[in-house]
Amino acid sequence: MKIGCPTEIKPQEFRVGMTPDAAREAVNHGHSALIQKGAGTGAGFSDEDYVAAGATIIDTAEEIFATADMIVKVKEPQAVERKMLREGQLLFTYLHLAPDPDQTHDLLESGCTAIAYETVTDARGGLPLLAPMSEVAGRLAPQVGAWTLQKANGGRGVLMGGVPGVAPAKVVVIGGGVVGTHAAKIAAGMGADVTILDRSLTRLKYLDDVFGREFKNQYSTAGATAELVRDADMVIGAVLIPGAAAPKLISRAQLSDMKPGAALVDVAIDQGGCFETSKATTHADPIYEVDGVMHYCVANMPGAVARTSTQALGNATLPFMLNLANKGWKQACADDVHLLNGLNVHAGKLTYDAVGAALGLDVVSASSLVQG
Repeated sequence: MKIGCPTEIKPQEFRVGMTPDAAREAVNHGHSALIQKGAGTGAGFSDEDYVAAGATIIDTAEEIFATADMIVKVKEPQAVERKMLREGQLLFTYLHLAPDPDQTHDLLESGCTAIAYETVTDARGGLPLLAPMSEVAGRLAPQVGAWTLQKANGGRGVLMGGVPGVAPAKVVVIGGGVVGTHAAKIAAGMGADVTILDRSLTRLKYLDDVFGREFKNQYSTAGATAELVRDADMVIGAVLIPGAAAPKLISRAQLSDMKPGAALVDVAIDQGGCFETSKATTHADPIYEVDGVMHYCVANMPGAVARTSTQALGNATLPFMLNLANKGWKQACADDVHLLNGLNVHAGKLTYDAVGAALGLDVVSASSLVQG
């Protein structure tokens, strides 16, 4: 199979879909790795690194899309890229379709087969291709939130850890999954007073057993959330419904009750955001203010640490990429129900229920496409 990896073109996106190590593995399995010239530069990988791994360097994205059987990326294809997708071509990347009707329409029109990293599952009920970036985004959230809190950036001018005689920042993390756990851990490590909210008692017991008094936890109700948010210096939104649009947990009306200059960091912005006032921003222009509250809503947070993120994502995606290349998408998905759960689009048909529900579109069963 010819596996193509174009340069990411989303603003301020420095990650790359294949590392040189992944290219080497593909070549060792008898496939061709086609890498766009300069694709790995932002993550610290040179064209020479890819050539040494046995890959072929291709000058343009147009050549990659025209030649490759499978396209491996990081972010969802942008409009110009979607026009280059073709019937029968396999796309393996993050998609986040639920809040994005335009992308969904274009993928359906293209006739391609699209497998989304974020909906591939594992035997434990986890999301193994989302988890690495959730870990990175979770650990970044307090870091970028602390920067947003600085007075020069419009924030309250509060130091996360305080100093002797001055209380630390109060941080509320909504969601106790992978993002929330890593965010709480780092915020607590910075010396902040941290409370994590979740609706699973099992998860809260786990967090209490593992982290003890490192940070507090509380069952998430609308009342508890409103009370904690009112007193918070920073709120980190870390909720996820796999493949679906994120629920709105803080309304615009609640902003007036918050401290002036408080920071909202919405890690769920890829799925539409979990604050009513969230809108996607970029690393070049990451923050904005609504009703006196600062918002940080960068849609590709892990892109800020592109080398770490690329390596972490590559470690997770490599086995799935090889299975798709070795067997073809249909057999690979028939053999692995967890990979099948990643199938979102095939030949003009939508195959993921949560996306259909979010966009009001008909859905066909993914399993029906691999039977027989």
